[in-house]
Amino acid sequence: MQEPVRLNKETLVVHDSHDERHYGAVSFPVYQNSLFTFKTHEELETALSLEVSSMIYTRGNNPTVALLEDKLAKLEGGEKARCFTSGMAAITAAILSVVRSGDHIICVDGAYGPTKKFLEQYLNRFHIQTSFVDGRDVLQIEAAVQANTRLIYLESPTSFTFELQDIRKCAALASRIGATTIIDNTWATPMFQNPLELGIDLVVHSMTKYISGHSDLIGGVVIGSQRHMDELFAGEFQLLGGILHPQSAAIFMRGLRTLPLRMNKHEQNGLRVAQHLRERPNIIRVNQPGLEDHPQHELFKSQMRGSSSVFSFETDIPMSAMRRWANALLLFRKGISWGGYESLVYMREWSDGTVIVRLYVGLEEPEDLMQDMEQAFESIGYRCAVKS
Repeated sequence: MQEPVRLNKETLVVHDSHDERHYGAVSFPVYQNSLFTFKTHEELETALSLEVSSMIYTRGNNPTVALLEDKLAKLEGGEKARCFTSGMAAITAAILSVVRSGDHIICVDGAYGPTKKFLEQYLNRFHIQTSFVDGRDVLQIEAAVQANTRLIYLESPTSFTFELQDIRKCAALASRIGATTIIDNTWATPMFQNPLELGIDLVVHSMTKYISGHSDLIGGVVIGSQRHMDELFAGEFQLLGGILHPQSAAIFMRGLRTLPLRMNKHEQNGLRVAQHLRERPNIIRVNQPGLEDHPQHELFKSQMRGSSSVFSFETDIPMSAMRRWANALLLFRKGISWGGYESLVYMREWSDGTVIVRLYVGLEEPEDLMQDMEQAFESIGYRCAVKS
């Protein structure tokens, strides 16, 4: 039976071809085995000579994991994907696959905290230096370029203030100087942004977040060209061994089936709550690039198809009061991850006393979430009428 040449993403995540090997089973089986054996030693030798694509040992390839990798590569517009046991395992493997001792890295200053720690502290042991820059201005990235710059690491939008980088311009700059680009695309997911199409070399995701969608898994993925991914397979993927378990891959596959539906709902819910907060007094700024009045909204529209439901707002209400506000919330749980069905809140205080609150808007009814926030504000003495 001939398969469709090109499918829409909504179809791709749910369509699998009829599989005679597994009696037409609708859900692909979990290959819960460590190794694969062969009828003859000659067949084993042939497989070893083609290790990058052969089923030999689950630390390399496994059919259950391979199905997930194939879906993710197609969703992101890449030639190949490799799944890892965590988002950080994917990020560190991707970085290590392109840098060597003595190299220089440019990274956006607002990148995920553990990523920055890995670049600034861990890689420093191996004489790899990193410059952190404001990624909103490509000229600042260009000004940080050195003769030994080998990697430009992006995260668009960034983790707490949700600032964008001009992905096309950053990719063009890297091409001019002979550097590799890596971008963390977790916030947008492949549904709303495809950086490979904009010139980026490698895309990483924490699958723990939206791809899982149910707060019950940890995993990561790297996606790119056949050449980049085969190099990563032979090095960091095989040698560091941070592989995804087949059982986890099967559960990730179940979450992936509903990713398009969930992301559309998350976008609607997130924008509704962000718009509500934008009208509220004591809110200095709402950091959500999907809002029309966001300073980078035009860039957002030029490289993204939608926005997710993680954003932050800054307030002049003191941290002591905001802690009481957070504790008074009934529908927002207190936690640092996101991407599941449940709404979350996490806060920090800037050096000038401004409090920044990161909200993750889950799949609850947004009117309920807004009422919950208002009762919490009222409980700390900040009641007001809000234009909805």
